[in-house]
Amino acid sequence: MIRVFLADDHVVLSRGLQLMLESTGEMTVVGTAGDGHEVLDAPALASCDVLILDLNLPRLSGSEVLRRLRERRPELPVIVLSMYAEDAVGLHLLRDGAAAYLSKHRPPEELIAAIHRVVRGRPYVTDTLAEQALSGPRGGPELPHAQLTPREHQVFVLLLQGRSASEVAAELDLHASTVSNNIRRIKEKLGARTIGDIVGYGHRHGLIH
Repeated sequence: MIRVFLADDHVVLSRGLQLMLESTGEMTVVGTAGDGHEVLDAPALASCDVLILDLNLPRLSGSEVLRRLRERRPELPVIVLSMYAEDAVGLHLLRDGAAAYLSKHRPPEELIAAIHRVVRGRPYVTDTLAEQALSGPRGGPELPHAQLTPREHQVFVLLLQGRSASEVAAELDLHASTVSNNIRRIKEKLGARTIGDIVGYGHRHGLIH
């Protein structure tokens, strides 16, 4: 029996995932959490075989939860599940230590296949991400946000989620000046002048649904 921990702030979606996974007869959900701090503090996290992590968690983002778990429990496979397109953030999250990244638009059967693969210690890479790794996003030239460093990408995703610079600093435990420098470099790489321009970039490239 594969022990799964679910982290998603949408109760209906979390409950639906639990019913779907347990209907296989091969998995049991040992814990759930609705925000990032709850994930890290949950006793059940210590006994699970895999964590399914929403990227857009309140209080502490999924990307920051992933970073902290890489320090605390590097052996725990984490599947990030999000509304963001795979070619927008997937490769960054795999490089940050996720065992798999799936868009929530993927069929349930693929999530089940990913769980079986990552609990055996192997990463699961979708066809979209495999193509991107070989030839660039959607077979075309690499988009500007692909040039962001891991920390810049963390800040970038939080800005797309509507966080202010001060909220980003608090969530990532960074000095305000460090966040300002990251935002400045993000603007330079995206050709943006304001945070509003960064959010507009996200809309134009399908990073925000």
